[in-house]
Amino acid sequence: MESKLRSRNWFGKTGKDGFIYRAWMKNQGIPSYEFEGKPVIGICNTWSELTPCNAHFRELAESVKRGILEAGGFPVEFPVMSLGETLIKPTAMLYRNLVSMDVEESIRANPMDGVVLMCGCDKTTPALIMGACSVNIPSIVVSGGPMLTGKYKGNDIGTSDIWRFSEEFRMGKMTQDEMTVAEACMARSRGHCAVMGTASSMASMVEALGLSLPENAAIPAADSRRKVLAQLSGQRIVGMVKENLRLSDILTRKAFENAIMVNAAIGGSTNFVIHLLAIAARIGVPLKLEDFDVLSASIPLLANIQPSGKYFMEDMYYAGGLPAVMKELDGYLHGDAITSNGRTTKENYADAACYNRDVIADIKSPFNKTSGIVVLKGNLAEGGAVIKPSAASSHLMKHSGKAIVFDNIEDYKKRIDDPGLEVDETSVLVLKNVGPKGYPGMPEVGNMGLPKKILAKGITDMVRISDGRMSGTGFGTVVLHVSPEAAVGGNFSLVETGDIIHLDVYSRALRFDISDEELERRRKKQKSFSPAADRGYVNLYIRHVEQASMGADFDFLKGMSGSEVTRDSH
Repeated sequence: MESKLRSRNWFGKTGKDGFIYRAWMKNQGIPSYEFEGKPVIGICNTWSELTPCNAHFRELAESVKRGILEAGGFPVEFPVMSLGETLIKPTAMLYRNLVSMDVEESIRANPMDGVVLMCGCDKTTPALIMGACSVNIPSIVVSGGPMLTGKYKGNDIGTSDIWRFSEEFRMGKMTQDEMTVAEACMARSRGHCAVMGTASSMASMVEALGLSLPENAAIPAADSRRKVLAQLSGQRIVGMVKENLRLSDILTRKAFENAIMVNAAIGGSTNFVIHLLAIAARIGVPLKLEDFDVLSASIPLLANIQPSGKYFMEDMYYAGGLPAVMKELDGYLHGDAITSNGRTTKENYADAACYNRDVIADIKSPFNKTSGIVVLKGNLAEGGAVIKPSAASSHLMKHSGKAIVFDNIEDYKKRIDDPGLEVDETSVLVLKNVGPKGYPGMPEVGNMGLPKKILAKGITDMVRISDGRMSGTGFGTVVLHVSPEAAVGGNFSLVETGDIIHLDVYSRALRFDISDEELERRRKKQKSFSPAADRGYVNLYIRHVEQASMGADFDFLKGMSGSEVTRDSH
């Protein structure tokens, strides 16, 4: 094994080079025998007090270290930029690709034989996996886990309730004092969102892909079993190094197909699409936007979890967790796909059991026959757009209405509650220039709040369309990720207030009534896109980010560049 360890290119050297590599590590009180051929395991930690979802990771990392030491490894913890979805401006998505570069270069440049990726908050998971894929050494993921279910005035609450509270607050039905009490009632423990938002969807994606140990997705952050899983993951990564079980061995086409089907069954976030596309492109597995529709079309919704259902991630864990969901999908999943523990997908869920059918339904009696991600196309979205039917209103799945267009997020905020806005419940709200390049960074503003005059009628949903994203905790009849985005001159940039838009989820169609002649006339008078930054990372992002339909990664980061360091300065 010793000759196969990457770390020996550092610690196994003699003379000046070996002296330098070992001596400066020894100033931390590390004895010589630690460098004698042990697998060096990096712990990539996204701990930060500015990332509240991951604020318990210092403690969780200690459990990982115990496991690594037990298995005969040498743990080294290192930080990378952390993305706190709830605090970071203008949007965490702007920095996902930056973090992936941080992760990639940190792993490649340092003496690691394997790595444990510690992630929880929305973008930390795809960013760490993307970066690790580009290096392709043995890697395992430990998620931080969801919060405990919130409790407010006798009711269970979670992040999805924020949108409901917001509407009540805007209508004067909820006071600021009540909002302040609800804040503490919702966020009552460590961990990420307690619903099937993006964070939980990403943790589920990780488990479905086979990148974590079973049960990783749903164990609450406050549950002691989360620490046990972290310790076992530390043990396992040492075994993966010995077996040379790398990301490219696990992340096959079968693994990606399994993840798409599982995401449909749990009512996972639409953000899952954009992140999985980016991960696939990094590891070199062909994956298209249309695959998400095709692969999830026959999968019913099994998990009765907010925002598509009633319960919370804590309930899902007690009901059997993701293994119980995957066992229900036994006839659909690729059971022979290899996973990080060396077992197949089917072997991991073979003994799973469901303990609450209200939370995890039987495949023969699903919670909802409608699930997954539907990909829409038409003259309003030539490259595609997505909608999550399980979170939408059935009466709006086929709808035609007059467009009310907002040119950017500032325009929306300025006019949405204007009493003079000519809008009714049949209108279609359209928000432009919130895509990858246009914002930049593609913020979660797609589930626009409804106009006050509509809320006053008791209406709680309208068709909304944007080239941006929506929080995985959000809901409604919301069309997202329109591609090409407005900023790059797609037809979406040419829609105007008053145009009639047709949405037909059943036919996978999104179009607007416009003649070719009128389309050309509008295009000729269209202003060219003006970048929002002339320097630094944001400028780099605008110039190199790809469209949502391709994963919104940088065009120069496709594929793996491997773990070899080609120059040595010592």
